[in-house]
Amino acid sequence: MLQELAAMRTMVTGGAGFIGSTLVDRLLAEGHEVDVIDDLSTGSLANLAEARAVAGRSLTIHQLDVRLPETSDLIARRRPKVIFHLAAQADVRVSVMDPVLDADVNVIGSLRVLEGARAAATERVVFAASGGTLYGESDAGELPVRESQPHRPLSPYGVSKKSVIDYLVAYRELHALEFCALALANVYGPRQDPHGEAGVVAIFADALVRGERVHIFGDGHQTRDYVYVDDVVDAFARAATKGGGLVCNIGTGIETSVNDLYHAIAAAAGTDADPVHAPARNGEVLRSCLDPSRAQIHLGWRPWTLLSDGVAAVVETARRRYDATRGATLH
Repeated sequence: MLQELAAMRTMVTGGAGFIGSTLVDRLLAEGHEVDVIDDLSTGSLANLAEARAVAGRSLTIHQLDVRLPETSDLIARRRPKVIFHLAAQADVRVSVMDPVLDADVNVIGSLRVLEGARAAATERVVFAASGGTLYGESDAGELPVRESQPHRPLSPYGVSKKSVIDYLVAYRELHALEFCALALANVYGPRQDPHGEAGVVAIFADALVRGERVHIFGDGHQTRDYVYVDDVVDAFARAATKGGGLVCNIGTGIETSVNDLYHAIAAAAGTDADPVHAPARNGEVLRSCLDPSRAQIHLGWRPWTLLSDGVAAVVETARRRYDATRGATLH
């Protein structure tokens, strides 16, 4: 794993986001220098508050849009040994409404990162791919999906993420830039934004602790593979030195319906309120579940957080946030 290496310079794009900031904490704890690139459009400096308090000169934050040429220039100057590329337009619905924006951020932004990595002689890029959209709609007999399944995304977001994997393969062949692409399942955890782009666990938890009704799109029988953020960050750390040239699924291999997820969060929140069902949304697959066997073999990784424990942590964070907001209002 990464901690087996001597301290080195790393870079995390999207490092002020939910997953990225948790990864930054991990890298700093292991003694590495970290550069963060984030335009703060969806990320927040609050997510890096603890890191900034303890890191000193080991952490440098650059407020920068990955689509800009300056991104390549910055990477070339900072010369990170490993780049963890998490910056993205991550909302499937936005990608359907504005596929040009989605491609601009996810494809052009990634090319800026890769060009910077090439100029900096970076050794490896670890890419946050999308396991939930990469494989498209799978037959029941294909679940949990393995990496050998055809990549047939059904949304522009999934297409853009698949395109970046193709570029990573090309840069590996053309420029000897190593990569590992982590096809992430539905990642959740305490820093997930309940007002953000793709955080159903955070959205449900926030609504329930406030006593609000939860809306489920469709009949709620659609399934996802929910994996806890600390487990995911461990996979990123391992992928810094292992899994070269591979796409690795990072999930639990367990299907959970949205209805079952809701009831798990409601139980943690101590409520028996029923959800409200709304029309299904375009561009979303009905069933998704990832086989993590390759990650276990090549990264030595496996998930360890139970869904009940993970959602309890999210609910507790949502409750503390709500109590703090309510207390501020009262005073």
